[in-house]
Amino acid sequence: MPNEYFMWFMVIWSVFIFVLMSIGGYFMFRKFLKKMPKEDGMSILDWQDHYIEQTKDLWDEEGKAFLEELVEPVPTLFRDVARDKIKGKIGELAIEDKVDLISRDHIIKGYCLATPKRDHKFLIKKLAEKNIDKSVYQQFL
Repeated sequence: MPNEYFMWFMVIWSVFIFVLMSIGGYFMFRKFLKKMPKEDGMSILDWQDHYIEQTKDLWDEEGKAFLEELVEPVPTLFRDVARDKIKGKIGELAIEDKVDLISRDHIIKGYCLATPKRDHKFLIKKLAEKNIDKSVYQQFL
């Protein structure tokens, strides 16, 4: 009887470990694909870092604080990755527009473009909380 319990424990434990390893492998593979160079020789993450580096002097304290408010609902473990992705998209928009200072407008547009649609509910709630007209950004939401 005890051997049978141990056998079932080992089967369940093996399945559990296999599932966890598969999930981890999936996320590692996604990161690997983002790090693969494209036709221009730079990867998605290289471009993201490039935009962040090029625009780091364009951020003011108000913009940084607003971005922190927007990434607040992201779990702490993933918050840095989400912040960098959003900052990279905001930087791309700022470079395209050739601005001297990143505005709240760029932050909202960058957030919309860098995040999936399901995360826009929080942004809409935050815009209402700050009395910002969301109709201006309707095409991005």
